[in-house]
Amino acid sequence: MSDSELGAFLRTRRESITPAEVGLPSGPRRRTPGLRRSELAMLAGVSVEYLTRLEQGRDRNPSPEVLAALAGALHLSHDEHVLLHRSAKLAGGALCPTSEPPADSVRPTVRMLLDHLEPTPALLRNRVSDVIAYTSGFERLARPFGLLDAQPPNLLRFVFTDARARTVFPDWERVADEHAAMLRAETHCGDFHSTGFVEEVAVTAGATLAERLRRPPEPPSRTGVQRVAHPEVGVMRLAYETLDLADAEQRLVVFLAADEGTSATLDRLTGRRPGALHAVGS
Repeated sequence: MSDSELGAFLRTRRESITPAEVGLPSGPRRRTPGLRRSELAMLAGVSVEYLTRLEQGRDRNPSPEVLAALAGALHLSHDEHVLLHRSAKLAGGALCPTSEPPADSVRPTVRMLLDHLEPTPALLRNRVSDVIAYTSGFERLARPFGLLDAQPPNLLRFVFTDARARTVFPDWERVADEHAAMLRAETHCGDFHSTGFVEEVAVTAGATLAERLRRPPEPPSRTGVQRVAHPEVGVMRLAYETLDLADAEQRLVVFLAADEGTSATLDRLTGRRPGALHAVGS
């Protein structure tokens, strides 16, 4: 994150929340649907001048109390609140932690967990999106479209540098946005391992990645529905859940059928007994 991201984050959130959402009248002749600086300042109990300095990057040391007031006024989610505090720490010149290499080992208990998830498609990834473990169900899902070709497989590299990704993910633009947001949220200042990885991928990905990394920070999606165009069984709608592992900087991602058609297709693909796992949505 750059030291200007605190201001960009505050400005983007202010412009994306409407007066009605915070109990204020919309009023006539508004040039933007979002909040004015004066309105956010009033709601947070700070001066307009101070909020202006924060948004312009001229004040980089807001107190925890000010951050809490701004978060409350902007109705930030938990993930957005965390991102706000992280941006403020970087803007204020907080010392960076020692950069450790991305974890590539898997605890025995996590291996057992993956084994118990079989044949549900599931993977374990580290902070730079290396896939370091996966179920046989995920292999049957991902091997045919090439995600597991590289060693180690890497989700972000596949999305941004493999031409097949745009066919595999019909909603490629949204998938690319989510992977870029995930990378930014899970790496920290001074992390030269992640910086080196991004520079390597950017050589091939070019503007498609660089432009996304310049945007105001967004919390990554940890759950949702993703369409996958599988070369053998066609388009599936997969619901995913992302679970943080304690003390490991690793994430467990589990994929489930999002509709009954996908449920039957996934059963055939993974060898699950039909009807053993129901779709999670419609």
